[in-house]
Order: sequence, then structure tokens, then C-alpha cells
Amino acid sequence: MQTLTNFYINGAWVAPTTANDFPVIDPSSEEQVATITLGSEADVDRAVNAARSAFASWGWTDSGERVEVIENIASEYEKRMDDMAEAISTEMGAPIDMARTSQAGSGLSHLRAFARTLKTFKFEQPLRDDAPGQVIIHEPIGVAALITPWNWPMNQVTLKVGAALAAGCTMILKPAEVAPLSSMLFAEIIDAAGVPAGVFNLVNGDGPGVGSALSSHPLIDVVSFTGSTRAGISVSHAAADQVKRVSLELGGKSPNLIFADCDVKRASRHGAAFCFNNTGQSCNAPTRMLVERSAYDTAVKAAAEVAASTKIDLASNPGKHIGPLVSQLQYDRVQKLLETGVAEGARLVVGGPGRADGFNRGYFVKPTVFADVTPEMTIYREEIFGPVLSITPFDSEDEAVAMANDTPYGLAAYLQTGDADRARRVSRQLRAGMVQINGAQRVPGSPFGGYKQSGNGREGGAWGIEEFLEVKAISEQAA
Repeated sequence: MQTLTNFYINGAWVAPTTANDFPVIDPSSEEQVATITLGSEADVDRAVNAARSAFASWGWTDSGERVEVIENIASEYEKRMDDMAEAISTEMGAPIDMARTSQAGSGLSHLRAFARTLKTFKFEQPLRDDAPGQVIIHEPIGVAALITPWNWPMNQVTLKVGAALAAGCTMILKPAEVAPLSSMLFAEIIDAAGVPAGVFNLVNGDGPGVGSALSSHPLIDVVSFTGSTRAGISVSHAAADQVKRVSLELGGKSPNLIFADCDVKRASRHGAAFCFNNTGQSCNAPTRMLVERSAYDTAVKAAAEVAASTKIDLASNPGKHIGPLVSQLQYDRVQKLLETGVAEGARLVVGGPGRADGFNRGYFVKPTVFADVTPEMTIYREEIFGPVLSITPFDSEDEAVAMANDTPYGLAAYLQTGDADRARRVSRQLRAGMVQINGAQRVPGSPFGGYKQSGNGREGGAWGIEEFLEVKAISEQAA
């Protein structure tokens, strides 16, 4: 068992001010695999002061120097890909093959994308051609608090760290306390890459402790948070007294509109598989499948076949399967929502409550498909964060759009249709930050973020860098 009770502050691993040990649990075995310490306000103060001191020099480095630093991090990261995949698989239950390609792989992809974007990013430009002496400058906002979730740990860490570094900010990272191993490895990578002391700092802790201390700290200039909408609201409240910028990427209940004029079986199978990916623990998962009534039975059958054929196995085993949920808390929450779906009258097609067959320990759940789900039902409205798909019929295009938008969330939406005009028309009516049509994938550098209670920030590419920049207007006149 690993003992990882130090924090990375000012370029060194340092002991916490006060020990407050916390177990890290392997969700496949329910066994403790590591011990970390949850930090205190004193630890946060040390990290913030180190970042504030480092900003005096790092904030005014040339962008070319920052490109070199990010490329060095990417190079060191690539050397540790296998270690990173193992850490992610152990801490949050991603199957090892997926952890290597998708989970760890996303981190490397984002680092390279930020280096590429930074090479052409314009930090200074004229206001317009007919306004001589009017200059717009983008400057780093200062010290950033980066609070990341457990479900895609390196995806979120690199989206925040890469953007902050590119902007010229210094930072304190607080990873999710239930999945800190990958972030502590990332701190080792930062150290090996030669990032100047104080630019990157890591303090482990929980939301009410370190998370609140960072959000409310008077020397923090921006908080970038990814997690639940409930926690995002708490972060916003904590930051309000200093009127600091808060960038939020929160929950989702993403609709997947399937019209009868597409290959319904293929679209439904793809949508179900996407929903179950990462054991359903993705904020942009297409968990509400809305199907044109004439194609409804075909879609339900196809989705049910995917659920029934989805393999479940230990995270450490190779192969194409899903692993466990991340924790006992998450397992209990998903079980309660499955029971609620049955109690409220949804038609259980495949799966349902109870531990997945063949397992007597570990947080393994059954891939589940509910049909005939109505908008009043809890499973239609609440983010479940498990491999649970709800299917609902619609009769017209207008009804489909209205149903898709009938949610407090607005992170992602998915649209399947063989009609190009409909694709353009409907995609522009969907109230979501990202719309993917007919299985199209988002590319590196595309902005990730949503509308409404899915948050107010964007991550990735130039949009991600801009979250960490201030805009200054300079008006010059010859003496």
C-alpha cells in the first residue's frame, strides 16, 4: 500500500501542517491501496503564497517559453503513460485498456493541443484598423485554483493546468480526494519537466475543507471547477465575497435525438454504448434517448441488446468491458435511482437494481435500459452518473426539440438524422454548449462546456486559455 501524505508546494514535496489521513479505495476490490492526507487552511496558505510569489516572474514570461515548458511536460507525460494508466485504473475503476488509450491518452492530447494553440495565440492586437493607438492586451489573471473531479481525472487536470500555464497563470491543484493518485503522479511529471518552483502546486483535500479554502482565499484570482452542479454552486458562493472569476463545468443530462430517417438500429446501438462508456460516469453522456415514435421499438430493442452484451470485469483486466463505479457512495446513489425508476413506473428492459452478476464485492452495477420514461420521472431529470439509459418517444420535430431542452442542464446534445436540412435546423435550436450530429466526434482544441446549470466556462483550445486571461484596453496618443 502506498503512503502519499505529502503535498507538492513551491517545487518540493512537503509534509502537511497537520496529518489528516484519508484512504484511497480500489473500487474493483473495495480494498485500501493508498493513504493520502487531507490538507488544511494552513497548507492552502503555503501553496497560495508560493503561487503568488512565482507569478511575479512566470506571469510575464514570453509565450515561446511557456510553449517549451508545456512541450516538456508532454514529453515527460508520454514517458509515464503506463504508470498514469495504472494509477487511473486503480483509483477510479477505468478498465486498464481504456485507462491507457482514452483516460491517460486524453491528458497527452490536451497538453499537445495547448502547446499548438499557444504558438499562434495573439496576446496583443489593435482594436481595429481605423483606430490608431487603440490596443487590446490579454494578460494572465493571476493565481488560479483548479478543482478537478474523479471521473476523467487527467482529462480535466490537463485541460485546466495546460490552459493556465499557457495564459501565464500560477496555480494550486486540488484533485478529487477519492482519486488523487494520477494527480500526484502528474506533480512528479511537472517536477521532472523543470516547471519553475511555485508555478504549479498540489494540495489534496475535500470540498468543504481545501476546496472552500481555495474558493474563498483572497489571493486567488480565478477558480476553475469541474464537478456536480451542487458543488459548483457552493464554489460560487465561497468566491463571491472577493468578486473573483469562477469558471464552472458542471453536470449534464444530455439528450440524444434519433429521427426515423436515419439508420435507427445503428444510431441506437452507438448511443447506448456511449452512455455506458466509463461506466456511465461522464458528464456529457447521452443518457436521455429521445426517439421518433415510428422507430421507437427498434431503438429500444437495439439499446437493450447493447446493454445485455456489455461485459463487466475488474478494472485491472485487459479487454473491452466496463469497470465498477468509483465508490460506495456513488454505488448507493445509483442503486437508489434505479429503484426509483422502477417505483415511478418506467419499463425496465435490461439490468436494474442490484450488484452485477458474478461479483460479490466491488462497486459493479448492471448496464440498464429503461423504456417509456416520461419527463416527470426522476431518472429523466436527474443526472445518475452510472450506466443507465432512459428512452422516451416523440411525435414531431418540435416536440423533440422541446423535450431535449426541457432540463436545467445544457452541456451536450446529440442528433441522428438523414436529413441535412433538419440537422442544421435542429442543432441550432438545441440549448447546449456542444452538439454532435450523426456520430461526429469533437476534435482537440474544440471548446468544452455548456449552458444553464451545466456551467459558464469553456475548456480546450483558445477558449480554455481565455478563461485565465484579463482583457486590457490601452489608448495611446503621441506626446
